[in-house]
Amino acid sequence: VQLQASGGGLVQAGGSLRLSCSASGLTVSSHSMGWFRQVPGKEREFVGVMRKSTTSTYYSASVKGRFAISRDNANNRVYLQMNSLRPEDTAVYYCAGTGMGNPILSSLYRPSTYSYWGQGTLVTVSS
Repeated sequence: VQLQASGGGLVQAGGSLRLSCSASGLTVSSHSMGWFRQVPGKEREFVGVMRKSTTSTYYSASVKGRFAISRDNANNRVYLQMNSLRPEDTAVYYCAGTGMGNPILSSLYRPSTYSYWGQGTLVTVSS
């Protein structure tokens, strides 16, 4: 299984970016697909998740209403649309996929629930 995150870059506060996560060896509609972010010296932080077999999405309080996860089944990709970006959104963003099974919702907020990880893409928001 390989997950490849891309689309990061430098953007001004208030701007938008769309991150993409392409998957091989894993069908994104058959796994819950999450996005996390991490800054140096801090723990990996939950951003959002799309549950397997549905389009139900859940987000952290800090990004709810600004970020949105979508899925392209035909191209086996998951996206993270980020709007109204703030300097505190600066981080390396990771996409992740759960293993087989259907983890309960509360577990999807934890990085340890995910079996597969992409390499991360850096998002820098300037003030």
